Amino acid sequence: MSRTEEDFELELRSLPGVLNVGMSHRESGDVGVITLTVSNNNPALTRFVASRIASLYFPDAVLVVDDVEGAVMPERRAPRVAFVHAEFSESDSVCEVRLAFEGQNGVGRAANGPLIGGAEATLGALRDLGYTVPYSIMSVTSVTAGRAWPVIVALHSLTDDADLFGIARSDDDLVSAVRATLNALNRFLSLSQRAR
Repeated sequence: MSRTEEDFELELRSLPGVLNVGMSHRESGDVGVITLTVSNNNPALTRFVASRIASLYFPDAVLVVDDVEGAVMPERRAPRVAFVHAEFSESDSVCEVRLAFEGQNGVGRAANGPLIGGAEATLGALRDLGYTVPYSIMSVTSVTAGRAWPVIVALHSLTDDADLFGIARSDDDLVSAVRATLNALNRFLSLSQRAR
């Protein structure tokens, strides 16, 4: 994902009711289709504002807005990996992340500061839960140097070219890194079979 695409995605995610932003590319590498998933009282207004923003970044792209309020939702949602707790020890720079899935807990630890360490510890906790996670960390970036700004995690696929990206924001950089890592892996985890 280019820096321009990251900036564009952040602008769209800041719009009221935007739940997800997807982009597909043409063979030339240019952004071809932008898909927004929204849940608010006025999806037409969101579409209008998003189309104005898109015209500044990618004027030739097609904008698709999916309104989840108008869609039929499944009666039962599949269980998801839940974030339980994250802690950073300044004395040894070690992050500890706890996740849960269907009553089982997974713990991961890493010693690379709250951003990279948080993402690495999240992958460790997923593996502790029994997942085989064929991804490595490419980058973990805070949008600015200040606190409470979004963190973007980029994961490199070890099996194909389908790299993953996630974004999250909280008052704590470590929690943002954990949630952004889970956001990047959301679809993969929903389709993946655990080893136990």
